[in-house]
Amino acid sequence: MMKSIISLLFGLLAPLSAVEVDASLTHASTWTESWPDTGPLEVKGAIWNDAIQAALDKDNAVHLPKRDQPYYLDGPLILKSGQKLTADADAEIRLKPGSNTCMVRNEHMVGFADQPVPEDTKPDTSITIEGGIWTTLANGVKDGNGNQRGASSKKDPVPGTHGVILLHNVRHVTVRNITVRQSRAFAVHLANVTDFTVDGVTLDRHGRDGVHVNAPASHGLIRRVSGVSHDDTVALNAWEWKNYAPSFGAIHHIVIEEVHGSPDGVPSANSIRLLPGVKRFSDGTTLDCPIHDITLRNIADIRDFKLYDQPNLEIGRDKDASAGIGTLRGIVFENLTFKRPGSIQVHANADGLIVRGVKLNFPLAADFRLIELGPKSQTYKRKADDPATWTEIFSPDLNCTVRNLSVSGVRQQETKTDLPIDQVVKVIELKPNPDYPKTTPQGGSGKGIWIR
Repeated sequence: MMKSIISLLFGLLAPLSAVEVDASLTHASTWTESWPDTGPLEVKGAIWNDAIQAALDKDNAVHLPKRDQPYYLDGPLILKSGQKLTADADAEIRLKPGSNTCMVRNEHMVGFADQPVPEDTKPDTSITIEGGIWTTLANGVKDGNGNQRGASSKKDPVPGTHGVILLHNVRHVTVRNITVRQSRAFAVHLANVTDFTVDGVTLDRHGRDGVHVNAPASHGLIRRVSGVSHDDTVALNAWEWKNYAPSFGAIHHIVIEEVHGSPDGVPSANSIRLLPGVKRFSDGTTLDCPIHDITLRNIADIRDFKLYDQPNLEIGRDKDASAGIGTLRGIVFENLTFKRPGSIQVHANADGLIVRGVKLNFPLAADFRLIELGPKSQTYKRKADDPATWTEIFSPDLNCTVRNLSVSGVRQQETKTDLPIDQVVKVIELKPNPDYPKTTPQGGSGKGIWIR
């Protein structure tokens, strides 16, 4: 009987020990994959879930070496407390078309979409995921190979789950040195998490957020995230659109560092988001969802830092919006490098916003401002020729107040002189657009208030 070898890793200091995994625990299957260069392609292969899961559950740590063919999964691998899953850097793990789930998750996932997270949720602890190339086979904007959603399971998934790697209701977890390729779900989706490290995520033609954190979340490190993503490279969303949030609350004491956007000329969102707000549950009660004590440092080629309010565009802003403007406290930006125009956009009540050590390595337009304080207005045209289908993306009628803003070391190219504050900060005061919808956006009545 043919057998494959999966190596077990018994700890960082222990030697690797090889354990044979019974090939009878894989099962053969045939499916169709769609690729832009070849069109539909029939694939005959083995599904590895049962074999990997059996070895993992027996020995608590499993290593996937590179092989000529990918390790195909038809649903998530499930990690229990204390378990470790590692793979060679170039070992490819693929989600079978039509599975429509995450690829790896922790065991005790629970969601609290309509109430605050209770004090004791019996979290999973001490989980490690390291290495591998993970893909759900979303090979283009229109073709996801039937893997549109990164749900926790095929049947009765936890509401709001949407990741290639899902770690929800966890403590002391690590994700390290992974590549996520051509996927529609968030590369790493964390929520209800404390004491976590995400170190080394390469985004390869990725379709959604890279590292996406929902509340409650605290005491984490997110570093070395880079590549091409068509949504936020990193997102800390304390309040969140309800179709992507398993829980709500505060996010605090997190460091984000060494994040790099895509190279010049490569289409990518190149953005980092911090989304506070106020969650209104179905019974009418509310929960403040602040973000505080966050440091973002050593970051290059990110175009937009999004610290603004944004109702749910997908299911309707009237059906899912923050119950009030969000709160930011103690947010530090340090050692930022821009090779192209970018901005820090703030539409939240902020107290203690520090920006220091910024290199602007591009020619500055006369109206360029690095920091924008106040609401935004932009029109989303579902049908370009039908204004009745148009909708406002942001919250243009809400004011925000910013206190204790500190700016230093914002310089252009190699100059030794800081830009004056009035060339760095712009305070926005919107007005309604009387010509809407002949011209867009619609505008609004909101403004930024800077307490200097």
